[in-house]
Amino acid sequence: MHAVFSPCCNKKSLVFIPGCLLRSGSNILMACKDTQKQKSKGLRHFLPGIPDPDQNRIIPSSTPGNQVWQPEPHPPSSFLPNVSVPSGLEYLSQLDLIIIHQQVELLGMILGTETSNKYEIKNSLGQRIYFAVEESLCFNRTFCSTLRSCTLKITDNSDQEVITVNRPLRCNSCWCPCYLQELEIQAPPGTTVAYVAQKWDPFQPKFTIQNANKEDILKIVGPCATCGCFDDVDFEVKTINEKLTVGKISKYWSGFVNDVFTNADNFGIHVPADLDVTVKAAMIGACFLFDFMFFEHSLAGL
Repeated sequence: MHAVFSPCCNKKSLVFIPGCLLRSGSNILMACKDTQKQKSKGLRHFLPGIPDPDQNRIIPSSTPGNQVWQPEPHPPSSFLPNVSVPSGLEYLSQLDLIIIHQQVELLGMILGTETSNKYEIKNSLGQRIYFAVEESLCFNRTFCSTLRSCTLKITDNSDQEVITVNRPLRCNSCWCPCYLQELEIQAPPGTTVAYVAQKWDPFQPKFTIQNANKEDILKIVGPCATCGCFDDVDFEVKTINEKLTVGKISKYWSGFVNDVFTNADNFGIHVPADLDVTVKAAMIGACFLFDFMFFEHSLAGL
């Protein structure tokens, strides 16, 4: 403890300051000013509306190797994830399994004619979440058969249309490398969010899922033989380089009687729950395309 003169009173009084001894009045006055500056600088952090120029500086600590935390700069808005979900697709964000069940058309069974397809889209508990109906001309169904152009409208349980799948008239042959199959996915109707495009391959059915700008996102690779041989037929969903499997689309074998005498098919989409809902919507459209291309005829599902 050391004694110094205090400038705060006329009389010379003793003030005890630990660690130092100031001998003159000028030195004492300078010390008091420095103390006030330090206090005002410390209080400035608590005053509203006054920025702190030292806020983002790294201040070395007295202990070697320790530094005061510096906040990371915010990433540009272009790198932030898009959290907006198209209206009506909110429920898809919770699902890692989507089941698609084609309804049996008794009129088509009795008359042997091709009718418009109808599908129930369910969750893993078997609860219906969407309903899809094909809209196409009778002429196209009769003469273009499985290559026909059509529009599938998907509605929710309140009968509101949430997804529209447009399929134009295209070719489907391993000997024709151009003008192959393609689907356009709109969610909500009128807003294109994805495409499903067939890629030419002489041995395996291959497709790509594309975004609204027709940039490849994922690839779908099917088996060399889609007949199934009394078993499920799996189409694997992979990354573009085909090194990582993200999920799969399975055509379930429904049994001998059902596959021979009806066109009703069951599909299952296995995907990560956090996959983008627009990609899930595109995979639902891919199931419809696979049904038209590979399993529309009764004996094709065997």
